[in-house]
Amino acid sequence: MTEKDHTRVSRLTACKAEANYQLWLRFEDGLEGCVSLENLLSIGAFRRWQNADEFSKVAVDEETDTVRWQGGICLDTQVLYRDLVALKHSAQPSSLVV
Repeated sequence: MTEKDHTRVSRLTACKAEANYQLWLRFEDGLEGCVSLENLLSIGAFRRWQNADEFSKVAVDEETDTVRWQGGICLDTQVLYRDLVALKHSAQPSSLVV
């Protein structure tokens, strides 16, 4: 195995926007849960999510291995995976750090 193999995370298989800007994720290794993206609402392009209907237009982009919204917003699934792992190992709610 190369060093890159050790840093590669499982592929995202499903995602869904939930209430209060929570993003539910499921990865092919069985990891699943929600991460909070509410802390991004005041940053640049993420402001469009202040309209909850825009936040709900999320999908897995298998070609680029990202979570993508209409309007060009996308998030790296590796970052989301690590955030979800951190959340699972702590008792406190997690917010995505970009």
